[in-house]
Amino acid sequence: MINFRYHVVSLTAVFLALAIGLVVGTAALNGPVADSLKDRVNALGKHNEQLRESVNNLETEVQREEDFVTEAAPHMLKGTLAGRRVLLLTLPSGQEHVDGVAEMLRLGGASLTGRIDVQEKFIDPDSSVLLLGVAAKAARPTVPDVGLPSSEGAEKSSALLASALLDRPEGGSPVTDADRRSVLDDYSDEGYLNVHDKITGSAEAVVVVSGQPYVDRDATGKDRSVVQIAEQFDKAGAIVVAGNGSSGGNLVAEVRRDPALSKTISTVDNANTVQGQLVTALALVRQLTEKQAGAYGVGTGAESLLPEMPE
Repeated sequence: MINFRYHVVSLTAVFLALAIGLVVGTAALNGPVADSLKDRVNALGKHNEQLRESVNNLETEVQREEDFVTEAAPHMLKGTLAGRRVLLLTLPSGQEHVDGVAEMLRLGGASLTGRIDVQEKFIDPDSSVLLLGVAAKAARPTVPDVGLPSSEGAEKSSALLASALLDRPEGGSPVTDADRRSVLDDYSDEGYLNVHDKITGSAEAVVVVSGQPYVDRDATGKDRSVVQIAEQFDKAGAIVVAGNGSSGGNLVAEVRRDPALSKTISTVDNANTVQGQLVTALALVRQLTEKQAGAYGVGTGAESLLPEMPE
């Protein structure tokens, strides 16, 4: 009969055998396995170092390219926009790169009549009815709301603002400074716009600075609102949309997708870079001198990196 002592001796023998096996196996494999692992670790370390060096080189190259464009811009743009009156209209998604766009316009000699930041409230679909009311209230004798689209608030308000901020057609009565200020004050007081500095007069062209598309639950309505803004300003004067990317429903993508708008509105899909900011100014030059629209940049639908310049 197997007793308890037998079990103890058996288990001890098993564990002793396992221990001896581990010791013998480790001693036998320790050299080759350890050497192999060490070689692999060293190889991976060298590969990671090479990748890190490549990334650093690429970052340096990109920075040098941007430095080159920054230094070349004054020579490329000198006098190209001299005497031109340009309005900067910034959408909420374009706040990060509007300063760079403004600097390039100034290097070209443009006279910025002002910068207006469109607030989220303006493009929110829930604000449509309220915006219709603001448009009716903001109308002035030289900025009437007669003949404006009246179905959606962003559309009607954009048409009213375009009428107040851009040149009137030849022979049309000009907007008084008082009426222009009053219109902007009404929208600013309600939180729909933020006006930087003083608007110095009407503009002959507008640069709309935009960014990535919306992704929240109201994305479709908001994207439609920003397209309506571009449409109404396009009807009143020359316009360039300076954006970031050209997919996912952002303003650049929507303009390029529209057969009518793409013929009259120039788009730049990399205005978040120094190169794109330079191209934005060059695109405006072509709009004003040749009345030619184009799609520029590196994204979907771009025709070229930059426009052909007049000789």
